[in-house]
Amino acid sequence: MPSNRDRADRAPVFRSLAVRNFRLYFGGQLVSGIGNWLTTIAATLFVLHLTDSGFAVGVLTACQFGPLLVFGLWAGAVVDRLDKRKLLLTTQVVAAAQSAAYAVLAFAGSPPLGAIYAVALVGGFVVAIDTTARRAFVVELVDEEHVANAVSLNSAMMTSSRVFGPVIAGVLISTVGYAWCFTLDALSYVGPVVALLVMRTSEIRRAPVVSRTKGQIRDAFRYVGGLPNLWLPIAMTAIIGTFTLNFQVVFPLLVTRTFDGTDAAFTLLFSVLSVGSVLGALWMARHTTLRLAQTVHTATLLGVATLLLAAAPDLPVAFPLALLMGLGMTAFITSSTANLQLTADAEKRGRVLALQSVVLIGSTPIGGPIVGAIVEAWGPRAGLVVGGIACLGATGFGYWVMRRHRDLPTSIELGVDGTSGP
Repeated sequence: MPSNRDRADRAPVFRSLAVRNFRLYFGGQLVSGIGNWLTTIAATLFVLHLTDSGFAVGVLTACQFGPLLVFGLWAGAVVDRLDKRKLLLTTQVVAAAQSAAYAVLAFAGSPPLGAIYAVALVGGFVVAIDTTARRAFVVELVDEEHVANAVSLNSAMMTSSRVFGPVIAGVLISTVGYAWCFTLDALSYVGPVVALLVMRTSEIRRAPVVSRTKGQIRDAFRYVGGLPNLWLPIAMTAIIGTFTLNFQVVFPLLVTRTFDGTDAAFTLLFSVLSVGSVLGALWMARHTTLRLAQTVHTATLLGVATLLLAAAPDLPVAFPLALLMGLGMTAFITSSTANLQLTADAEKRGRVLALQSVVLIGSTPIGGPIVGAIVEAWGPRAGLVVGGIACLGATGFGYWVMRRHRDLPTSIELGVDGTSGP
């Protein structure tokens, strides 16, 4: 009889979509995700248009993700204590208002840079809660045996939105301007709000509600610190998130300065990166067996691809390398996230995922200005070299830890009855 490992590569890719609540969530978030990338691309190019400064773009990135760095762990404790569906309804409404505020500023023509940063900062507070809540909510929408697949499809959905969002943003910016990108993003939040409202709440597999007590964040640190198969992916993510995943800082200047391209060329390169991300997520969706080594291997792929892109002579060569980067990036993130979601105790899952969100997204406010300054001083290629070397350094650390902890569980096999274990 074939084992779970033998069936890993033959499992249906889209099996989680058989669950009604997950289908609703998937569809609503896909619509909103496309709109969100309209704002991400438009805000980046708008600030670059106003300032022609890579450092200014880095500061924008710090405003967008800084609150997650500061309040991310507190947000994880909140997510563990509240109904995630109701919490997400609130975050979607506030995010729509933030995009509408961006639109008002863009319609004004040449708004103060401080006003743009202020709106980005508000959005950062939403991201601090919304990111962890969404990732924890996915686990509650499907049975345990489908969790890894749902996580992978969720990553595929988010990266699919990144394929279409930048292209649409490029067309809108070149035809009707930045403001309409923000306007359409504000309207796109109707999708997830409706999806959340019509879900069958009786079919949601809610995690145990955690009472508010002192020391919950310290308890999460102790819990993660005692399990190498939790802290290793988080430590690698911290390094890679800080120095490697700052595409929104490096790519605009790589295209416009190094390759003498246009804003449209930047959005196209970003979309190619996103196509690779979709492929990486679907690759992971085929697996029912998750190996910690997968996290290390996919990080190696990302690091090598980043260094190769740094050496690309022109845009035609950059496109396939961006595809490879996207594949490695999402395969790494999806593998590490799924391992965390399946390994962590249900009552601590929100805080564990919040810690990962802090190091993945919250590291951007640290890495964004650093990489932006490197790009300003030595050029976009230098920013990619730093990111590639940091990624391979994290990979080397991962291999060293696995060799040192030879008794470390390296895989989680999902049985047909929904159980999981090393």
